[in-house]
Amino acid sequence: MRVYFLSEKPCVLFLNEIALGKVDLFERVCEIDPKDGIFCEMKAAGYTSASFVFNEAFLLDPPPQIKLYYTEDALAVYACDYVRADPCMKLLAQERFADCRLTLFLQGRVQLEFSRGANFTLIPLPDYLETGGIYRVGADFLIESDAGFALISNEGKLVTAARGKVTEKDYALSAEIPFGDSTGHTALCKWENGAMTSCAIRTRREPNEATFALALFESALIGADFTPFLCDALQEKASAFKQFLGDYTSVVLSDVPARVGLVYPRKERIFDVRYFTVTVEDGKITNITAE
Repeated sequence: MRVYFLSEKPCVLFLNEIALGKVDLFERVCEIDPKDGIFCEMKAAGYTSASFVFNEAFLLDPPPQIKLYYTEDALAVYACDYVRADPCMKLLAQERFADCRLTLFLQGRVQLEFSRGANFTLIPLPDYLETGGIYRVGADFLIESDAGFALISNEGKLVTAARGKVTEKDYALSAEIPFGDSTGHTALCKWENGAMTSCAIRTRREPNEATFALALFESALIGADFTPFLCDALQEKASAFKQFLGDYTSVVLSDVPARVGLVYPRKERIFDVRYFTVTVEDGKITNITAE
């Protein structure tokens, strides 16, 4: 079986305790037979290692730190959600308000303790909020760093967490969230009283024919207008396009610009990649084929 190893953080990949090399978001490829039961370990500096035995059981039920992506001819093993190796608790920020206290701390992962009276809730947060400050925004609470933010409701529940830039944090929260896609889409969102009240999608650049396929499926995924990419005949069927594609979570490239893979969840931590090819004529997509 051809296996691609990738990692959220730079790490060293070991197979049966033999170092294979460095791994990050650029994959390292090797051939592994599940019947051999090879012990795999991915060690990132400062974090506990992600380790597992590559066998038939692993292919059906990977451990929490591993996500599996089944493609047409290979398997991608993605290590993520690393836990800090230092088990000690480190206080990052703390703010007291009239009726509650919020404490941001690091212990294995970045976490927030929301305390009100004798009750408290622990909320796991992304690593990019490690340097975050704590603010009151209307009836809610904001954790904000240079890289992103998290909105906590007045009841101590996580409303949203995202990379992006906060543009307003007075009586309501407004933020611009980049999708990181080929056309630079961003979402301009606003929240009040723990609920999203508006969201508009903005495009920063236009695609060219080499990125039409990617832009089409990315736009459909995030709810942006994708009809300008389609010929007149396909625009008439645009309302059924999302139903035709199903519930996919992301879009990946292939070696051919007109062919992209859509990532579909199969079960927890396991995904299938299905491929679609588009035909472009006179600057418009005239046909979409599912493989």
